[in-house]
Amino acid sequence: MEPTTEPKPEEITKSAEDSASSTKEEEKKTEQKVTAFEVEAGETGVDYNKLIDQFGCDRINEKHLEKIEELTGKKPHRFLRREIFFSHRSLDWCLKSFETGRGFYLYTGRGPSSSSLHIGHAIPFIFTKYMQEAFDLPLVIQLTDDEKFFHKQDLTFENVHKMGYDNIKDIIAFGFDPEKTFIFSDIDYIKYLYPNVCKMQKALTLNNVKGVFGFNDSDNAGKYAFPAVQAAPSFSNTFPHIFGKKKNVPCLIPQAIDQDPYFRMTRDIAKKLKYEKPGCIQSKFFPAITGLSGKMSASLANTTIYLSDDPKQIKNKIKKHAKSGGGETLEEHREKGANLEVDIPYQYLTFFMEDDEELARIAEEYSSGRMLTGEIKQICADVITEFITEYQERRKKVTDEDVQLFTSIRPINPKSSKMPEKPAEEAKK
Repeated sequence: MEPTTEPKPEEITKSAEDSASSTKEEEKKTEQKVTAFEVEAGETGVDYNKLIDQFGCDRINEKHLEKIEELTGKKPHRFLRREIFFSHRSLDWCLKSFETGRGFYLYTGRGPSSSSLHIGHAIPFIFTKYMQEAFDLPLVIQLTDDEKFFHKQDLTFENVHKMGYDNIKDIIAFGFDPEKTFIFSDIDYIKYLYPNVCKMQKALTLNNVKGVFGFNDSDNAGKYAFPAVQAAPSFSNTFPHIFGKKKNVPCLIPQAIDQDPYFRMTRDIAKKLKYEKPGCIQSKFFPAITGLSGKMSASLANTTIYLSDDPKQIKNKIKKHAKSGGGETLEEHREKGANLEVDIPYQYLTFFMEDDEELARIAEEYSSGRMLTGEIKQICADVITEFITEYQERRKKVTDEDVQLFTSIRPINPKSSKMPEKPAEEAKK
């Protein structure tokens, strides 16, 4: 046996420092970061329980689902049943407002940074369409073309404005009610936004905006000014052609959870302005095809599923790039089964497969090892292809006249046909 040599003290210290440094580096790599502009997480994805605590939101529970079904007569959407829309602010107040005949309206939006939407962009629109239909509500959809101009150095003012209008046809194709929906560009509708924008901007300080969004002194002034523009549609008097002079019609905003900072800020300022605080209903992220560490991004063309992709492209992207939770070998997979928590094809099915029983059957078969990775990828490709093909058929039928209708400033009936009559004493107010 060869003699051993005792390490020198400085070597022990260095080794310990390297080990500690390595551990800290690993922790840093997996530490989640969720802001209005960036989403990063470890391999197991975002810890949404932690995020609820961090942001101070409330969890959607079974009582909310029961109340929604009671008020609408419809089974709650699969996004609610599967906790994809999982947290909220003031959802109870909006539902109570509807139940007592006061009502509420919906507000969502799109930041136009590409000519085609990807499948992750579809999530808030699918859910908002369900909410509009289930409750028979007025809906306003904001195109934040100004925001994208401030944040994307490579986009010209003219290009971002044009992309916004290209996206309007994409949005209409989700099936929104033309009698109840108003779509507007910030650049075009600014005359009506501006009174509330000014009130918000006067109530905000530079430190407020820096603290919420993390801007620094080298960021352009547009970035600091914009949050008030995203806040303004939360207040009903921003839309006099729908609500007249009413300033306190409740608003509910379907959104991904990363947009929460905008509306935390809005809710704080609403109090100062004596406006109703907007409610929010928030979704988990639609994961990147390569894993749960981030959300899908339009800038990664080879691993992003666009709503303009053909069936062959969809199948290739899922089969080649979708991260699997299956075993490394057939033997390992048969023995241990798949990890559904990190398996992207299964996660995509939770978003897009309507049938709860079939989804449960797939989960059982795949997690037990009886179903193979190739099989679930094929099922996923088929389900996604069916959704996108049907969407594309609707998109083909959207005309310039449809765009003109949805974007025209016109009277829209704010009352829901499904809402109980307001008590006589309330109606006089």
